[in-house]
Amino acid sequence: MSTSTEKKIQTKIQKKCSYRGYRIKLDALNEILSFVTRFPDPDEDEVIEIVLDQLEHESLKSTIIDKEPVHRVLSRLLEAEAAVPDDSDCAAASALRVLDAFLVPKYKYDSIRKQFYEYTGSLPIHGEASAKAALYRDRFLLLSQRLSRDPNFSKPAFESKVSHFGSCEISPIQSLVGRTGIRWVMGVISQLEDGHFYLEDLTASPYKITTGFFSENTIVVAEGEMLVEGIFQVLTCGFPPLEDRDKSLKILEGHDFFGCGHFTKEETIRLADMEKNAVNDMFVILSDIWLDNEEALEKLGTVLDGFESVEVVPSLFVFMGNFSSRPCNLSFHSYSNLRMQFGKLGEMIAAHPRLKEQSKFLFIPGPNDAGPSTVLPRCALPKYLTEELQKHIPNALFSSNPCRIKFYNQEIVFFRQDMLYRMRRSCLMPPSKEETDDDFQHLVATITHQSHLCPLPLTVQPIIWNYDHCLYLYPTPHTIVLGDRSPQKAFKYTGITCFNTGSFSNDSTFVAYRPCLQEVELSAL
Repeated sequence: MSTSTEKKIQTKIQKKCSYRGYRIKLDALNEILSFVTRFPDPDEDEVIEIVLDQLEHESLKSTIIDKEPVHRVLSRLLEAEAAVPDDSDCAAASALRVLDAFLVPKYKYDSIRKQFYEYTGSLPIHGEASAKAALYRDRFLLLSQRLSRDPNFSKPAFESKVSHFGSCEISPIQSLVGRTGIRWVMGVISQLEDGHFYLEDLTASPYKITTGFFSENTIVVAEGEMLVEGIFQVLTCGFPPLEDRDKSLKILEGHDFFGCGHFTKEETIRLADMEKNAVNDMFVILSDIWLDNEEALEKLGTVLDGFESVEVVPSLFVFMGNFSSRPCNLSFHSYSNLRMQFGKLGEMIAAHPRLKEQSKFLFIPGPNDAGPSTVLPRCALPKYLTEELQKHIPNALFSSNPCRIKFYNQEIVFFRQDMLYRMRRSCLMPPSKEETDDDFQHLVATITHQSHLCPLPLTVQPIIWNYDHCLYLYPTPHTIVLGDRSPQKAFKYTGITCFNTGSFSNDSTFVAYRPCLQEVELSAL
């Protein structure tokens, strides 16, 4: 390569660094230069961007980039390049990737720098007391930064008499002291005293809620007025508005919130083309498969027989718990029988050769299944129970609850929990029926606007403090699959496909889902 070309690339690297607020030392510059020159000219810009994106994950000590972090990043990229298989293998691997919740990367929001950074510290299961406070703070900051970009709640650059939204600027709760007039506040509904609920943000929590809609610990945006008595009287109350997925991704460029890795623009386009051709791919999702119930097993056999005979068999079967009709708690003494029943399920699947060879089988535990505790996220089913099944189905997949799947470019979240019943019990007031009287639609609105799968009080549903981020729905996924005992439903909300499979053992219901078309087929025997 000529000296002039090298100078040109060096200049390009320095400019791209300066755009990101960095300066680069000469030895680090030469390291990147030698790496970039390994690739053809049209890829120069992309390769430089990839290197700089990876450098931002290195927790740089200053804005001056030296050789050491550059060397670490380039070594990892070279190892990844050497490990890349051929195109056909890549296509197969990219089609379906299952991610355990405990492997989801954790990002925290820096309210000073107004940006996210990846948390690289330790995440013990038994967190300190500070981790509980951080859980609520991180949830609040996540929605606060999302709300700050909404034009309806942004402070206008110029005051306008005709603008309706000029008064919707969010005020910190502490600033309401001594102020009159209608104000908008954002806060968490907290029960600081028994029977008394308060609206709390990061500054203060002195005002009772006189009207309410949601459960404790949900984050709301409220319009109201400060009364003489020192009470903030709420006039209207709602969730923080949703943000379009593409807008979120643009803001979070370079961060992998979902946890399935980064893709270049070319890879993303290639996967999108492959996804368009995958019109025959279908997921069959069942919840509540009681292996100790003969009737349930017979019904499952009927379902497997039906799909064995179709022209194109489903690419994925998702079996969500509970896998026993009785809770696997301290009074449950039939683990050996349950292990044997999993073995029978393996035999049943193996008796369908086309399904065994061409389909994948994913198992997600339910709230009453065997495990170390009932807190979320739940780890995969214990190996002791599934060993007999794996003898018949060696490629069976066992993941956590919740579980994430990436199908080409699509992001799908699976969650097995009886949310509807618990949300209705925890509501401070009955849900409004002005827009809809469908409780499932209320549930979908709650979890999507809260960007959280389980925005219930920790006293109702405990969550591992350091792993609360595993339940985030931000940026919004393409599809949310809920395994709930309530009747099966499907609802498309602001472009997000949401559906509930229903209880297979109780109602004989299941769902056939075509991810390419985002078509939901509510099925029953």
